Order: sequence, then structure tokens, then C-alpha cells
Amino acid sequence: MAEANKGHRGELKIYLGAAPGVGKTYAMLEEAKSRQRDGVDVVVAIVETHGRVETAALLATLEQLPRKVMSYRGRDLAEMDIDAVLERRPQLAIVDELAHTNVPGSRHPKRWQDVEEVLNAGIDVITTLNIQHIESLNDVVARITGVRVQETVPDEILKTADEIELIDLPPEELIERLRQGKVYVPQQITRALSHFFSKGNLTALRELAMRTAAQRVDAEMVAYMRAHAVVGPWPTQERLLVCINESEVAKELVRSGKRKADRIKIPWIVATVLTPSHEAMGVGARAAIAEALRLAESLGAEIATLRTDRDVAGEILRFARSRNASRILIGRARRRWPYGMFREPVAERLIKLGTDFEVTVVPSGRPLGRLALAPLWNAVPNVTGFLEALLGVAVASLVAWPLWSYLPVASLSVIYLVAVLGAGVRHGLWVALFASVSGFLAYNFLFTEPYYSFEVAQHESIVALLVFLISALFTGTLASRLRMQVENMRATQRRTETLYEFSRKIAQVSKLDDVLWAAVHHLAATLEVQSLVLMPGEGGELEMVQGYPTIDDLDPKDWGAAQWAWEKAELAGRDTATLPTADWLFLPMATASAVLGVIGVRFKDPARAGDPETRRLLLAVEDQIAVAIERTRLAADLEDSRVTAESEKLRAALLNSVSHDLRTPLVSIIGAATELASARALSPADRDALTSTVLEEAQRLDRYVQNLLDMTRLGYGALNLRRGAVDLREIVGRVRSDLARVLGTREVVVDMPRDLPPVDVDPVLIGQVFVNVLENAAKHAPGRTAIAIRARPEASSIRVSVIDEGPGIPPADRDKVFDLFYRVRAGDGQSTGTGLGLAIARGLVVAHGGNIRADAGPNGNGTSIDITLPVAKVPDAAEDTV
Repeated sequence: MAEANKGHRGELKIYLGAAPGVGKTYAMLEEAKSRQRDGVDVVVAIVETHGRVETAALLATLEQLPRKVMSYRGRDLAEMDIDAVLERRPQLAIVDELAHTNVPGSRHPKRWQDVEEVLNAGIDVITTLNIQHIESLNDVVARITGVRVQETVPDEILKTADEIELIDLPPEELIERLRQGKVYVPQQITRALSHFFSKGNLTALRELAMRTAAQRVDAEMVAYMRAHAVVGPWPTQERLLVCINESEVAKELVRSGKRKADRIKIPWIVATVLTPSHEAMGVGARAAIAEALRLAESLGAEIATLRTDRDVAGEILRFARSRNASRILIGRARRRWPYGMFREPVAERLIKLGTDFEVTVVPSGRPLGRLALAPLWNAVPNVTGFLEALLGVAVASLVAWPLWSYLPVASLSVIYLVAVLGAGVRHGLWVALFASVSGFLAYNFLFTEPYYSFEVAQHESIVALLVFLISALFTGTLASRLRMQVENMRATQRRTETLYEFSRKIAQVSKLDDVLWAAVHHLAATLEVQSLVLMPGEGGELEMVQGYPTIDDLDPKDWGAAQWAWEKAELAGRDTATLPTADWLFLPMATASAVLGVIGVRFKDPARAGDPETRRLLLAVEDQIAVAIERTRLAADLEDSRVTAESEKLRAALLNSVSHDLRTPLVSIIGAATELASARALSPADRDALTSTVLEEAQRLDRYVQNLLDMTRLGYGALNLRRGAVDLREIVGRVRSDLARVLGTREVVVDMPRDLPPVDVDPVLIGQVFVNVLENAAKHAPGRTAIAIRARPEASSIRVSVIDEGPGIPPADRDKVFDLFYRVRAGDGQSTGTGLGLAIARGLVVAHGGNIRADAGPNGNGTSIDITLPVAKVPDAAEDTV
């Protein structure tokens, strides 16, 4: 998904620091200034100087947008005006303090959400962030500094950032800056030094910042390997399973799992186990689980919800083995009295049963409660189930014994039926049958005459015993069926989650290689198979394009099965009607239009190849893969069509410009030259007029050709600037002379101070800029109206405004007029001009490190083209004497 968004989403760069005052904002502003000199349109959306003189001085040299003032509790607070940023649409927006919380009533609660909207609008953003504001490090920072930061940023923001730059400063230097008053105002210095800014705190925070930056570098390396198809496939890696429940410390477990997974660089899963008692939980407990899962998802974890009737530990271990999670992270709970005294906590049971796992128990001062919402019961084997059945019959006998004197003997059999029902639900059919027989024998031994004997003296007792036995067997069978239904529902849930997980994976990728990698990896991980994808190459023959784990080659019989599956669009290979002796099972990837290729799987347990449930799952995954491949191909075709259409549009616009706007001066030149070459006698005045027409139209034609050449140079980056200190008044004077015929009797008012400093530009190219702008103004403004040229010095530049009294440019078109071949429609619906002049002007100005924009004239009348050019550096007097 990230690759797909790069075409329209802006790029995000984060300056990361260990603490306030290390220089993040200053470094960000220095880059903004550098980017501005390179011709990038940079705007400061919001920056806080915190009274730092150097930062304020650097900020003053950049364009700043006004802030949005909002009232809150009787105070006026200034926030970033996101609408102003979107309307201004700069190439780069500078946004300070990414973790800032906005004033209540703002569009978004957090500033990082404002930044997301700006990025989605296609605007690049540079911002700053301290390490203590990262969500997954919140607990660590609180333990280090004793302060829990409330303003946090999701880890996903850092993960999706295009670039992260660490601003590092040793603790001693930062403390010295603090003492000098360069970080906080003097009233706060003493308190800061004794609390947050102690040397130990700063050292620990610095280590956290460096570790975060190092993890980012490693992630970029892995992304590069995947993006460039580095030789693979890669070997299977470990996973971390974090188990949570409704406890208050669930979030701490999630954050601890995030840090552990990042430290050892493995994927991680956060799981909670639901039992029937989940429905009886309060709303607060359910909300706690949901909130912890949302936090885990925001930190990049995979989420899993497991279900079981009683065996929580067994369900956790089963899930861990199915997902190759070799490490389990769990919290230690205090035993709850009284029933907790008789049950072993889940953590201890996992340590005892999970001998093939690394189980980490996170201590906590608070009780974690019953993990995963259920008491811990052992994952019992059959022998244990039979012993439990005997125990249940014994308990039933103890309960029935004191009731013997008050109830009919036949009623006591119901107590034994309850024991049989419990055994069947917990351990299945055979244990239920054993409990039925055991209950029958106990009932006969204790409550039928002769007592304490298995003999039956009365015929009525025989009938009662048979009825009891049949009822017990029936009850046990129903209980075992209920257990099977639960297991089937659990299996159905696992299949559904498998398909949903895969659909999410392939929905997040846009390239064919990424889709195929996700497909083979998912099949191998979920079905315990080797998987591969075969697709036709350039010659039309099947080729192996992806495989997991590493697959060298296929046997001839396997190739034959794959070829059959592709040509016939039918299953072939292992346990099918076609080449059943092959080691691989092949499924065609078919859509409504064509067969795209073949998926092959080889099971570690060959018996699973013929399992109907496995086949259904494979077919469902195959359909999703085929649709995903078709989607990527359609996206590529659409992109090619768009590029072709844009190329045709550009070519048509260029031909129209050449055929119409270049033809006009040629017609005038040919007409005047024909008159001059005729034999008819011409008066000196007529001859001079015709000669002047030829010269002026030739100059006009030369300007058009020059614009085309400049457009080509700008497009290929071949523009050669011959810069020097130039007086703007000289450039404007020369341009007015060259455009004397175009301007005619129109008044041109030049308002430039005599002490205006020189500009550092190429006089020929900047002269061409003013030619294009003045010619555009003369073309669109009414006759005999004045054109004003005003220049005013700014901090390190000069702003020149060319103002006409024409109809003006609509606000929606003011940015577009600088695009190639874009022309604002005239009042009669006809377009005028080539659509090149202002586009060339912008390219030349930006090449000089300046800026050009269109705005309304004074009082909203006409148009003002504002050009900003850099001031030339004046040499020092000492340099002049050398």
C-alpha cells in the first residue's frame, strides 16, 4: 500500500531527538532554508521558538502561514491552520512538535492527524519528535524519568515515515545549553536540571533514541531487499506471542511485547482467549480488552482472538505451535481467593506444559486476574479424563447419600446424570461412556437392594437400572456431540481468520512480486507446506517466479502436472485424477478472462493433500491470489493508459501552440516582405513602417522560439546559469525597450528605490522572465491602462510585483497558470496565448532559488505577479582592500 500511495501522498521526514533542546527545530529550519534555495516552495505551517534567539532568526527568513486562533476556557490559543496549508499547497510544509495535542474543537485531536491529512493532499512535511512521545516507549520513559508523558504518537507514524534523522547531543552539552538559557526560560532551569534533565535520564533517553534510529535503518534494509527481489526466499523466522486479558496491565504487556519484538527483530502476535464466561463480563472489562488490542494493532502487531470452553493453556499452546511462535510473553497473576487457591495460574501451567517454548513472565505489582477470561485447566490426556470421570461419580455419590432418606431412589439417578454430562462435555464420547458405566455400577452398589453388592434382588430395580444406563449413555453421547460442535466451530473460525488475514496482506501490496511473495509465504505458514507459483514467461512457457521455502527445481512428473493444470484449468498432481503420484498438488490461478498461472503445494504430511477441508481452503486462497494478480495487472494497464493520454495531451497542446501562435508573426513577416519586394513604388514612410513590422514580428517570433528552447532546457535540467550581481532597474529598462511595440502607448509605472540592492541572477534569463510577465499583462489588460512594476527589499531577497488592471485570475486558476499550456479562458470563451510564458517564468525563477506566484491586485482588482529573487552578497571592505 505504501508503494501505491507514493504517486499522490506527500513524503514525511521526522527529526528525532532524545530530549527537548538537542536542536531538532533548528536543524529542521536549516533544511527548510536549504530546500528553499534549491527552488522548493517551502512554507512554515507552525514552529515554536520557545524564546530561542537563533531559532527565531532562522524562522524569520521563511514564509510563515498565519495561525488559527481558537478560544478555550476564556483564552485565545493559536493552532496550525490546516485549511490555510491545504489552500496554499506548498511543496513542503514545516510542522513542529508532531505529538502536540490540539485545542478541543479542532478538526483532529492530535497534530499528527493534521499532518496525515496534509500528506494525503500530496504535500511533503518535515516535523520534529522527541523519543518520549513514542507510544511503545511510554512505559519505559515513565520508569526512567518518573514522568508519564500524555502526548504520544503511534509507532505506525514512524514506520511509514520516508526518512528519520536523529539529532544527537551528548548529555553534558545539553545540560550546558540548559544552564545558558537556550532551552527553557531561567525560571524553569533549576527544576529541569533536578528532574527530567539529570545526566542519568538524558543518557538513558539518548540510548533509546539511538536504538530506535538503528531499528529504522534495519527496517529500511529489509524493505530494500524485498523491493528489489534480493535472492530468496528467506528462511522461516521466529514469532512472539503476547497473551493478554481484561487486566489493567494489559497495555503494559503489549508495550513490553513491542519492545521485545523490535529488539530481537521478529514478528509478534497479541492474542486473547475467550471462554463462555466472556459473555458474563462487565462492559468495562470488555472495553479494556478492546483497547489493549487496538493499541497492539497501532503498534504493528498481528491480532488474534481465540476461543475455548475451558482449556486456556492448551488453546494458547495450540495457537503458538500453529503460528511458529517460539516465544510466549505473559503476565503473572495473583491467585484469587478462594477458588484460585485450588487452580494453578495460566503462567505456571504454560511453563510446565510448554517445554518447547521460551515463556517470559512479566511481573507486576497489580493482580492480572484470570488470564484469557477462564480458569486454568490442564490439557488432560485420556487417562486423566477417566480419573476425572471416576471423581465425578464419587462426588455424585457423596451428594446423593444424605438425600437418600428424603428422595425416592429413582430420583437419585439424576445426580449421576449430571456427572456423566460434565464428563462428556469436557472429554468426549469415551469418557462419557466410562462415566455412564461407572455411575451405573455406583448407583447399583449403593442404592439398590441388596445394598453394597452388585446383585439385583428385585425385578423393578433391574428396569430402573437399565433406564438409568440408557439415559446416561444418551446424555454422554449428546455431551460429546456438543464438544465436537465446539471443535468444528473453532476450526471454522480458524479458516475464516486465515482467509481474512491473507486478504488483508494482499490488499496492502500493489506490485506483482509482493502479491506472489505474500501468497507463497501465507500458504507455507498456515498449511505447513512448501509452496510455489508458476507463471508463463516471455516465451509462453511456465517459469517458477516465487517459492517458499527455497525450492531448487521440480521433477519431470511435477512439471507435467503443472503444465496440465495450466493448460486444462484443472487440479493436477498429488491425490488427483491427473498424475496422482506427483509430489506436488497444483491448482490453476484462473479468472473470468484467462488462466494466469499455477500454484503448487507440497505437504509435509502427504495425507493432508486429500483432505476436503484443506482443498476448500486452498481453492479459496487460490481465488484471492488470482484476483489480486488481476488487480495488479489492471492497475499497471491503467497507469500506462494514463501516461499515454497525458503524452497525447501534451503533444496536441504543443502542436496547437506551434501551428497557431508561431504562425501569426510569420504571416505578418511574409506580408510585409512581399510588399517590400514588389515593384510598386513605396513612400519612405511606408517602407519604414513595413521594415519595422518585419523586425518587430521577427523579434516576437524569436521570443516564442526562445520560450520553447527554455522549456526544453528546463525539462532536461540543462539550464546553465551565469549569475552575477545585477541591478534590477537595468533589467527592467532593457525589457521595456524590447517590448516597446507590444506595450504601445500603455503607461508603465516603475517604482524601485534608488538604494535597491543588486540581485544574484543571470540577467538574460531573468530578463526573459520579465518579458513573459509584461507581455502577458499587456495581452490581458484593457488598452491604455497602466502596468506597475514595484520592487521592495526583504530579509535576504527582493520581491518584485508586476501589477495590471485586467480582469484578474480566478483563485482556482492562480496556481494552474504556471503549468505548461494552461490558459485561462477569456470572456468570449476563447483562449489566448501559448500557455508557455508563465510556465517558463516559474522554471527560470525557481532555478535561481526564487519564487513566483499570482495574486489579486490592489483592492482585489487586476492581477499581481509577485517574483522573489535572491539578493547578491556584498563583499566585505576587508576583502576589497586585498
